[in-house]
Amino acid sequence: MGRFSREVVITEKIDGTNAQICIDDSGSIRFGSRTRWITPENDNAGFARWAEGNKAELLKLGPGRHFGEWWGSGVQRGYGMKTKQFWLFNAGRWILSETDRVDAKQLIAPTCCGVVPIVRKGILTSQLVDEALNDLITNGSKAAPGFMDPEGIVIFHTAAGVGFKKTIKDDGVPKSLVGKS
Repeated sequence: MGRFSREVVITEKIDGTNAQICIDDSGSIRFGSRTRWITPENDNAGFARWAEGNKAELLKLGPGRHFGEWWGSGVQRGYGMKTKQFWLFNAGRWILSETDRVDAKQLIAPTCCGVVPIVRKGILTSQLVDEALNDLITNGSKAAPGFMDPEGIVIFHTAAGVGFKKTIKDDGVPKSLVGKS
């Protein structure tokens, strides 16, 4: 049984659509949403079309399933952006440049990808979670500076390998019921 009081990485929860890149050992690549495989002809908010155009760079992710958020213009909140972007979820594994490296195991993300911003790291306490939420409420989105309506946070418990989301608004309401009365 795992211990509760272990390190967590708290990242901003970006409001877009879940997307994935799947690369097998032979270098074959597929694109998906959270629940289905997609193609440029049967797409999800333009992600497969973008991924197909960036295939050579995305292959640098290496074999595995790589999940992230496809977000920006025309997807959910939009964040006031004119374009869409793909940002990888595993902020402990992926970094944007060599100067961001704090662990030799970290990998540099392909140039066409971002990485969800880390809001806080530390031993899991309700105070740490509250600090992360209050940072976003007070200062706005880390992913889109100046955007003052961020969705919330994802708390990733590193020892358990489990993530939990906490939204700023309507946290106790299932997403399917938000805005319905």
